[in-house]
Amino acid sequence: MAHVLVVANDTHGGRPLIEAIRARYEKGGADFVVIAPQTRPHAGYVIYDESVRDHARNQVEATLSKLREAGIPARGDVMDPDPYTATLDAVREYRISEIIISTHPEQRSGWLRRDLIERVQEGTGLPVQHVVVDVDAERDDTTHTLVIANQTVGGQPLFEVLKRRATESPHRFTVVVPQDGGQGHHADEAKARLTALLTRLRDDGIPATGGIGDPDPYTAVVNALQFFPVDDIVISTLPKMRSRWMRADLVDRVSRVTQAPVEHVVVDIEGAGARERARTGAAAG
Repeated sequence: MAHVLVVANDTHGGRPLIEAIRARYEKGGADFVVIAPQTRPHAGYVIYDESVRDHARNQVEATLSKLREAGIPARGDVMDPDPYTATLDAVREYRISEIIISTHPEQRSGWLRRDLIERVQEGTGLPVQHVVVDVDAERDDTTHTLVIANQTVGGQPLFEVLKRRATESPHRFTVVVPQDGGQGHHADEAKARLTALLTRLRDDGIPATGGIGDPDPYTAVVNALQFFPVDDIVISTLPKMRSRWMRADLVDRVSRVTQAPVEHVVVDIEGAGARERARTGAAAG
């Protein structure tokens, strides 16, 4: 049984990569380990490990989900930020006998500029198949929407906007929740809010993924633009008088840093809570 390592980052889920894996699977006698390096964001003074891991896990899942659809068993992992080190670590850990490496086309690939394919061949002595994925050429009619929210991520107005968009045309949502600061319980709280929305969207059959972002929402957006394909952006905030994001002109600043359209959704959590208490009190009386 051959153990085949699949190495990719932004090209995970690309059609040529999935076809290469399928072709190897159909030859028989192979299982697959899919990995992604934990790419460091360009923006932010502090690197938040949770957001870095989330991005890598999302990249791996992009390939694993398509392999599951094709009936191809595979497992995934996230590895060292350096793709060469990540590959060699995975070769040792999983006793790899073959490698598939997926990159952007040569003119846009940092991995090729660093001679990754040749270095891996020399460093491992294993057969290496190079697959080129042109992500831009593969874009279909699906709209990739980036959603930025924190305290309001569970609000009904935001959910209704996302559901409406998914009803009107094919959408895939990437939800980024900036954590409130630091690691530990702050990241746990953000993760819980994120998980609740993703579960609700998926229960409605709406494709969605996401992760934790930098505590500064503007930096979280900039990093997400680096990590994910984005056609448009939805920013959810509290009402202006109670929103630090609005006082910091977040919507206007994001609009200036990207050509993607930006929709602002206001979620009045306190107002919704007051209305619910009034309704419950009236029903009890």
